[in-house]
Amino acid sequence: FTSTRDTILTKMSLYPSLEDMKVDQILQAQQSMVQTTNPNNSAPVSNLGDSYASSIPSAPFLPLPQSSSASPPGQVYPVLAEYMGLELSEAVIRENLPEYLQVNHQVMGWSSGRGLVAPVSGHSVGRKRGEVSNALRQVVLCKDSAGKMGLRVKAVNKGVFVCLVTKGSPAALGGLRFGDQILQVNGANLAGYSSDKVHEILKKASVNDVVMVVRDRPFERAVTLHKDSAGLVGIDIRDGKIVTIAVNSSAARNGLLIDHNLLEVNGQNVVGVKDKEIGTIIQDGGNVITVTIIPSLIYDHIVKNMASSLVKKMMDHSIPTV
Repeated sequence: FTSTRDTILTKMSLYPSLEDMKVDQILQAQQSMVQTTNPNNSAPVSNLGDSYASSIPSAPFLPLPQSSSASPPGQVYPVLAEYMGLELSEAVIRENLPEYLQVNHQVMGWSSGRGLVAPVSGHSVGRKRGEVSNALRQVVLCKDSAGKMGLRVKAVNKGVFVCLVTKGSPAALGGLRFGDQILQVNGANLAGYSSDKVHEILKKASVNDVVMVVRDRPFERAVTLHKDSAGLVGIDIRDGKIVTIAVNSSAARNGLLIDHNLLEVNGQNVVGVKDKEIGTIIQDGGNVITVTIIPSLIYDHIVKNMASSLVKKMMDHSIPTV
């Protein structure tokens, strides 16, 4: 027995961007027309997606209020009461981050691309690099020839968080990121451990197969954007924070919000990177850009708690491999 709701869900497609959804709908309509007029010809119409992004017109920058008609997808963690001592109860979220409250409790962002329909974004390497899971994940690391992982942590409010991942290190290659919370190392729970104790555990760990359980940064999400004919995605940033969004731009269409900070561009860490350099990364990132963002309320809290251990110049800002 299959309910109507189950049937609808199985037919529902997932898209990384609004542009992908619109192009897919057009492609399906064209394909349906072809099959109707010529039942023997079922070849897909595929040339539309390639040219769509370049036809998007440019738009002027205008401030966009945070209460815009974006469609933020819901609860990020299955269970999360606090992060680094910052209370994240429903009441606090309702007051400070109302756009993240949804009754459907869907997981935010998109991950691993399963079932994802992306006629425009499909070939974007940046989209693959920028995937987020919004969940717990397992990371297995080994040490380099010097016996190091290239990782520094900081204990905050009984939790252990990543404050530094160095360029080219095993930690960088394993996908650890600034602000991630490490819950376990080789099966040992780290709750309540000091920074020094965790560093000692990592130092004494074997060279190979150091298994970590890691929790993503709260309320982060990946948003795929498409450049217009002028090569713009429609955002203006100041100190890494989105301050304006262009009307009718890809950023506006895909629900990007002001008062959010950029964490990554196409999976490349931009924390601590100057705005001009971030602009260059976006400019050189191709016609399809995936940005990882986090509410400035959360970002400022992370930076404040990491201040004594934050060495932005030593951070890994390299382009990750897929």
